[in-house]
Amino acid sequence: MEAELVEGLGRLAVAGGGGEPEVLADRPDGTVVRAGTVVAKAHAADSDHTELGARLRIASAPPLGGILLAPVPGGPPEAFLLGRRVTLWPYAEPVDRDDPDAAPWEDAAVLLARLHTVRVDSLPGPVPPMRGPAKVARALDRLSGLDDAAAHDVVFRAAAGLPGWARGEGPQPPSRVLVHGDLHLGQLVRYGGGPWLLIDVDDLGLGEPAWDLARPAAWFATGLLAPEVWSRFLGSYRAAGGPAVPGEGDPWGALDVPARALTVQSAALAVVRARREGRALDEVDELLLETCARMAGRARVDVVS
Repeated sequence: MEAELVEGLGRLAVAGGGGEPEVLADRPDGTVVRAGTVVAKAHAADSDHTELGARLRIASAPPLGGILLAPVPGGPPEAFLLGRRVTLWPYAEPVDRDDPDAAPWEDAAVLLARLHTVRVDSLPGPVPPMRGPAKVARALDRLSGLDDAAAHDVVFRAAAGLPGWARGEGPQPPSRVLVHGDLHLGQLVRYGGGPWLLIDVDDLGLGEPAWDLARPAAWFATGLLAPEVWSRFLGSYRAAGGPAVPGEGDPWGALDVPARALTVQSAALAVVRARREGRALDEVDELLLETCARMAGRARVDVVS
């Protein structure tokens, strides 16, 4: 079925953009095939099609211009392929993985601030909730299926210290802020040589804006992101008027819960990946588990802001 899905996406991409099909990603949460100027994406099999439709309308709405990459107008000639919702997108250049020093952290921060200050009443509604916490729940569920008692124990003890909503249990706190829900550098692209834009609307919705700062915050807290890079990112977000953290002073009152939740998610998935690939945990995997162990023993990770 996977080969058939990739082949079908290739046909759709070639019809829209020409060229030879190339698989860009093939994961349970999304299979992506490029051909020329067009990218075809099959969304996760368990996607809520009503909510995904709402997210696609939002991505095409004028208030999101210059913030989110909009889908190809009109969409694909068939909305579903082997039961998966399919969308078409313009191909845009991603961040260069081989040049980490050129990573556009400041641009990402400004895009988030702009996204978080979009007036919700200007969007085609209804706007669904942000799906970030649901991904934490999914990561924990995947970890629970492994025979790895030690990793299971440390990650789940860290997760137990989170409020229920942050691990995908129960409703999120009420919010009127539009949130991306899965921010990382792989979600930034440049279209036609223009400015950076955000992609991937699968988790877009109303939610806690600090969630979008949580992954870089967690990386900083665990030592995976240099303090000066974190400082530039946070400073750019604040300078652009982002509402997720106070304009000055300690940001961790807002960031603590989302950063801990993303650390739990990252640690769970790191173990799942290592076991799937049949390898030992690497240095980053071990660092994430060590952070979870510290989280399980105290209310929050000690960091210097």
